Amino acid sequence: MSRLRAALPLLLLVIAGVVLFASGALDRLNPEQLVAHQTEMHAQIAANPWLARLAYIGLLTLAMATGIPGTVIIIFAGGFAFGVVEGTTYSSVGLTLGSLILFLASRYAFGAGSRHPPALVAKLHHGFEQHPVSYTLFLRFVPVAPFGLITVCLAWLRCPLWLFVGATWLGGTVALIFETSIGAGLGHALRESDRIGINLFMHREVLLPLGAIALLALVPLLIGHFTRRRRQPQGGTGG
Repeated sequence: MSRLRAALPLLLLVIAGVVLFASGALDRLNPEQLVAHQTEMHAQIAANPWLARLAYIGLLTLAMATGIPGTVIIIFAGGFAFGVVEGTTYSSVGLTLGSLILFLASRYAFGAGSRHPPALVAKLHHGFEQHPVSYTLFLRFVPVAPFGLITVCLAWLRCPLWLFVGATWLGGTVALIFETSIGAGLGHALRESDRIGINLFMHREVLLPLGAIALLALVPLLIGHFTRRRRQPQGGTGG
């Protein structure tokens, strides 16, 4: 019974995520829907500026807290609706708050972490124990796994709260800059062509942040390559 009580907050978040995903609310944020209703959307934002911004932050917070797929659609919509600077700012708040809720619920559910950890956590454990700060920053800056999954893994690893919040805000915001830029760029491109197609991704406003995210995804491979080279024994020095 105590285990069920400890897991209850996490279970409620999972249920909320399922309900949110099944409701189809995220479908209204896809680029075609945004373009089709952009005049109405911007009019509502102008009429209720604070409510619109709080609603956006609340939606992204809920999505991040539940760990559901498709949160990037919300971030794109933020860039489309508010622009790069405002969209990144609001998304950063929602991402950090939502991740913190998921982290606390997961850590409460896991307790002391005495149960057998998931396979991904077991792989991360050794590196985290050796260098917790650099390892946490690496996991947040580099997209080695879904954001929510890394949050759960860090909770199991008993990552210090200050380190989790700092790394989540910093690493998440870096990725958000590029993702929000894609949303703003898609909005600009769709206003010109008014239809979804491969040509949309050839616009500079979309292509540049996409390229930046692709380079960010290559970071783990580069780090692994240089790490292996450093660990190789020096040859040719025999006597």
